Amino acid sequence: MDLEEAKEFKERCTQCAAVSWGLTDEGKYYCTSCHNVTERSKEVINTGAIPNTKIQAINRGLKRKRKLEKGWDWYVCEGFQHILCQQAEALQTLGVGPELKDEVLHNFWKRYLQKSKQAYCKNPVHTSRRKTTVLEDNPSHSDWDSEPELLSDFSCPSFVESGAESQPDVHTQKPFRIIKASHSETSVCSGSLDGVEYSLRKDKDIVKMTVPRTLAFCYLSLLWQRETVTLSDLLRFAEEDCIPYINAFQHFPEEMKLYGRDKGIFAIESWPTYEDIYKKVIEVATFLDLPRFPAITEDCYLHPNILCMKFLMEVNLPVEMHDVTCQVVKVTGIGEVDFLTFDPIAKKGKAVKYDVQAVAVVIAALKLLFLLDDSLEWSLSNIAEKHNEGNKEDKPWFDFRKWYQVMKKAIDEKKQKWEEARAKYLWKSERPLYHSAIDKPVVYKRREMVVSLQKQFSTLIDSTPSVEKRSPSSFQFNWTAEDSDRTCFHEHSLQGVLKQKGQSLTTKNSLYWLSTQKFCRSYCKHVTTYEESNFSQSYQFILNLFSFLLRIKTSLLHEEVSLIEKRLFKTKYTKTTKKSSRSRKARKS
Repeated sequence: MDLEEAKEFKERCTQCAAVSWGLTDEGKYYCTSCHNVTERSKEVINTGAIPNTKIQAINRGLKRKRKLEKGWDWYVCEGFQHILCQQAEALQTLGVGPELKDEVLHNFWKRYLQKSKQAYCKNPVHTSRRKTTVLEDNPSHSDWDSEPELLSDFSCPSFVESGAESQPDVHTQKPFRIIKASHSETSVCSGSLDGVEYSLRKDKDIVKMTVPRTLAFCYLSLLWQRETVTLSDLLRFAEEDCIPYINAFQHFPEEMKLYGRDKGIFAIESWPTYEDIYKKVIEVATFLDLPRFPAITEDCYLHPNILCMKFLMEVNLPVEMHDVTCQVVKVTGIGEVDFLTFDPIAKKGKAVKYDVQAVAVVIAALKLLFLLDDSLEWSLSNIAEKHNEGNKEDKPWFDFRKWYQVMKKAIDEKKQKWEEARAKYLWKSERPLYHSAIDKPVVYKRREMVVSLQKQFSTLIDSTPSVEKRSPSSFQFNWTAEDSDRTCFHEHSLQGVLKQKGQSLTTKNSLYWLSTQKFCRSYCKHVTTYEESNFSQSYQFILNLFSFLLRIKTSLLHEEVSLIEKRLFKTKYTKTTKKSSRSRKARKS
């Protein structure tokens, strides 16, 4: 290299803005400050004066050190963008259409970057807090006064790259502005440039991006597309590692170094819960000020009539119950388009829990048919058992007791496997995180020791650790008539619990005990709340069964059943309230 011949090149370096150039053995200019190689070259006259082999060795060594040890200059939002990209690709492998990633999720993410003032605005938060050089800015994406249209020109997120081999192309559309910071401004407490600032940021008006909120973005995209994936399915896929969530940062490129404050931002040490992600879905939709979502009609998968059929098949109940669930949906009015369609602007803080609501309808239908008071369902089971013994050629009647025994055994086995899988889950990632460069060799040494001990123990017990990897499915149970070990109740009849009344069928029992309210027989007829200890064993079993399937708390499911019952018996509540008010007025007078 010849520094004297390179002095005539006066342009600033696009990487560090310095004017200090040298020549490589190929005659190209490179920056002596950051070793960035440009495409400009100078014709070398005397090649004998340049020690080619030495120059090539120094050049390759410096580039390798810059690429592997220093890494890229990247921001926290780019890390979350990479996680969203990986999650969208995982959903795509599960059967979701490619437009979810290329159009919907891309559009929501752009809107978030603008709302949080990180990109697509005049003064991004990065440029206002540190001295940076904007290398690329597409003015067509800087004005978002109106909601963005769904675009289809985005395939994979781009990251802020540094080094000689990855130069930005001004003709390529980027998901946000590419911003470079000088090396002296890079944070020493985190691998990302703004890791410390991001962890300390407490803006009440801005929804701070977290790893759980990536699932909220995915669910909003699925809901916009009306895909056949419910929120409980999404969380279960994340729990089974079908969707990157726990240790999602290990899929980052090697050049994106993570340490220090990045550990608190991207490391997750708990499973996603339904209640938490549901609240974050509402927060993100409200923050983004999203318009009314596409309508949920009767032919949509998220409609309660279709979801009820799915859960009836899931828990091995007769298909004839679908007529009862459809009647409950019709009477309560929860199948209306306006009720089901998500509208963050008109109905802030409210969204339908589609899967929980469908399960609540199934439970209400079971109470209509069998009462579930630990008495009537068993007496009906005795009648069905006697009928099935004497009429083996006819269509068997549904036996609640036999169904209870089959489902209890199946759910206990499933729950035991689930608890064992959780206990054996390895929370430590293959890519260790460390607080600073000083701790790096210690962390990697400990990781090597752990891997070595695992291999030694597996050798001692003469077994290799194998994880049973199943293909993901929205069904956790598979019931077939050919299975001799487990009885399939799908084709069983409900004649034992229904009776003919005119031209229609009605339930044999005329009672219905409310799981939430209990009317006293006294004159005042005031309402008292049922305690959970007063629930029948049958009702508690069904609550636990569906709560495990959805991975939710029984209290959340019980609340949804209460809402269905209030809608189902709205007339009864109204009459009781009027009578109690009249009695109060009579006593006052």
